[in-house]
Amino acid sequence: MNMSRIRRPLILLLILTLLSLGCMGIADGIQRSWGRVDVSTVSIPYGDGESLTGKLYIPQSATAQRPAPAVLLLHGYQNDRETNAAYSIELSRRGYVVLSLDEYGHGYSSEGMASRGWTNHKLSVNYGTEEGPLQEIGGATRYRVMMNFSNLDFFNAAYSTGTDGSALKDSSMGGKTAWEWLASQKYVLGERMAVSGHSMGTWSSWSVAAAYSGTSLAPKAVVLQCGELFADRACSETDPSFHNVLLLQSKYDEFNYFRDYEDIVSDELIRSPLRCEFLGCTAEEAAWNETYGYFAEGTARRIQLLNTNHRLATHNKVALATAMDWFGSCLGHPQTLDDNDLVYWGKECLVLLATLCALGSILPLFLILTELPVFAGLRQPFPARPCQSRKKWWKGAVITMLISGFTYPFLTQLGHGLLPLPEGIFRMTIGNGFWTCS
Repeated sequence: MNMSRIRRPLILLLILTLLSLGCMGIADGIQRSWGRVDVSTVSIPYGDGESLTGKLYIPQSATAQRPAPAVLLLHGYQNDRETNAAYSIELSRRGYVVLSLDEYGHGYSSEGMASRGWTNHKLSVNYGTEEGPLQEIGGATRYRVMMNFSNLDFFNAAYSTGTDGSALKDSSMGGKTAWEWLASQKYVLGERMAVSGHSMGTWSSWSVAAAYSGTSLAPKAVVLQCGELFADRACSETDPSFHNVLLLQSKYDEFNYFRDYEDIVSDELIRSPLRCEFLGCTAEEAAWNETYGYFAEGTARRIQLLNTNHRLATHNKVALATAMDWFGSCLGHPQTLDDNDLVYWGKECLVLLATLCALGSILPLFLILTELPVFAGLRQPFPARPCQSRKKWWKGAVITMLISGFTYPFLTQLGHGLLPLPEGIFRMTIGNGFWTCS
């Protein structure tokens, strides 16, 4: 090995490696609030040998002698527990126990999405508020599950069961199991808990709240990060009650059912009948960013308008600050930090920098490896002239882009709905599960 040829790559490799490790160490310190929060991965037994996994944050102030309020966090579709990192960090810093769950078919949980259940129909629009017959849907099992995301297991039978005996089994996506497990921990005040979810996780949050409605374990707050509202007549005869609901509304939400099927989020949306029913006010009284009802009675309602889009709502500063205030008001937990005292972006930026350093270290590592005899054959000089003509290069580039464009909906966002791969191959629809090459 020629040491003079590897000196610079070796120095660069060491620098990038140390930078990556240093960034990860600082990011972990922020996540653990510099030793004041214990963070661990937990496995919750489920069904016949299956398990649900989650990330558990326990402040050192929460003990069996001094149990603390807790919050269950439920992520959106194609995400996992790390999507809730901002909420997990900020809540645990403030003394709450936090469980961020990997829902059915996501992350490391072994239970598949099919356990949510499905029906053989969907409604024409918005839970039947418009007249119209039930419509059948086709496709793979996963597609049926996806098409039932907005139907919940506590709804009327017309929404939660199908004409062929199919039924929604657990629209909480494992949230109810996680809720009961969290409430049973000795360091948790089971009667002072809240649930929050983003996107798909908002339907899971509604389902958790409905399941424990009227019991001592009923959530004292429900925080919906870009979620859907529904008319009271959609609920079953038991008519579950929901305590202190905060809806975080993105101004640029690309999913129309999160804006009541309106084209855009405008001031007219807050005055719509469904929103007024939720807030408990008239159209003239309805306003963004105002709290209606009373926390002590569980009737508090608020719709906070965020100047962001659907996917970035999980890390929006206004959303985090509003949620911190909401949890404090609902759970009666003394706050020592200001609602705007937020550090989560430090962790996220450091993780990104660590990732870039790790990726950058591949090049000097490759240069070092090619100095070894076993890899020496990989090192080749640049060709004296291009290996193909400009016309051929552009032809290959255009074909590659067209393949990527046409296959993207099948291989990523719609996934199994249009490409029904077996559950055992890909348990969830993922955006990076396929490589396309030309």
